[in-house]
Amino acid sequence: MKPGLSPAQLRHKAAQLRRNIVAMMGANKAHHFGGSLSAADIVTALYFYAMDYDPANPSWEERDRFILSKGHCVPAQYAALAMLGVFPQEELATLKQMGTRLQGHPAAHLLPGIEGCTGSLGMGLSFANGLALASRIRGVPYRVYCLMGDGETQEGQVWEAARTAPLQCLSNLSAIIDRNRLKAMDRSYCGAELADLPARWAAFGWRVLEVDGHDLSALCDALDWAQQGASAPSMIIADTVKGQGVSFMQDQPFYHNAALTSAQFEVALAELDQALALMGEAR
Repeated sequence: MKPGLSPAQLRHKAAQLRRNIVAMMGANKAHHFGGSLSAADIVTALYFYAMDYDPANPSWEERDRFILSKGHCVPAQYAALAMLGVFPQEELATLKQMGTRLQGHPAAHLLPGIEGCTGSLGMGLSFANGLALASRIRGVPYRVYCLMGDGETQEGQVWEAARTAPLQCLSNLSAIIDRNRLKAMDRSYCGAELADLPARWAAFGWRVLEVDGHDLSALCDALDWAQQGASAPSMIIADTVKGQGVSFMQDQPFYHNAALTSAQFEVALAELDQALALMGEAR
């Protein structure tokens, strides 16, 4: 790992990010809890470790770009941007309210720090390809990161974009798959997982690495690996648990997009607060 926050500090950031995700969603209203929580460590590693990003100037031309292809999980990104100070943390409470900048899917025209309007699954990698190619054409050095869901890889456009990136030698592009193995209502592959997903990406010309998506040290090492000089884009396949951090949500398709009762909301917050307290003692 390069100098910066320690692994313990990053784990604390991730725990705080999870707490903010659940707190902003609240009770008695449907939200995408599961995938937002499974992506929390990945988003933490990106914003608080890997990305060259100035929160005071989110339009800085040479900033690294982050495209959240699984746009329904944007609460994880909102939490990170608020924690960085891009917008006030108090605004998190306005999630999905009328007139808010914090829409249920990313709205780049409303909120600084959002690079693209995503959520129609399968389109984010193509968008990221365009940004990476624009960096070369314009001569502006930056890196592009794209986070996808594993169920999303069933979209044909993903594989068109997967072939385009190596053909264009987009070495400044790093994609990450949040492989939590769940979709909205069932398993990502309905009992028949795609055989050897890493080999499929490698066959398309990508550099591929598998990693524990909840191990911050491993994630940071993987992101360092992705930045190493090469002529091909990099793919990190991060094994995660949907709903990670809240016991009753973990590995349960129901919480892909669900409303918590007031009692469930309090239980979730209590578990996340306890995790934060234990991490605080260990720091």
